[in-house]
Amino acid sequence: MAEPVIDVEVVYAAVDRQCLLSMTVAQGTTVRAAVVASGMGREFPEVDLADCPVGIFGKQVPDPDSRVLQAGDRIELYRPLLADPKEIRRQRAAKAAEAKRLSQP
Repeated sequence: MAEPVIDVEVVYAAVDRQCLLSMTVAQGTTVRAAVVASGMGREFPEVDLADCPVGIFGKQVPDPDSRVLQAGDRIELYRPLLADPKEIRRQRAAKAAEAKRLSQP
């Protein structure tokens, strides 16, 4: 008898382009195994598929090597952040406060 399969998607968005791959995997496949099998490494060779952070529908998966996929899951590969969002907000608030202080008579 054939092994049960499920349909999932793997997505990655680089700075200049994005890619969505639909694939069928065996039931019981882990997130990391699906990422490696997706072929995304051919599309984006700069991405380290064995170590990059991943999520499912916007929620990061802490252990993709053991998390088993469910039918319809969308696996997202995450790029490293170029800047810390908290630090950017802190700098913007400091700049706004300084501008406000200088504009007061």
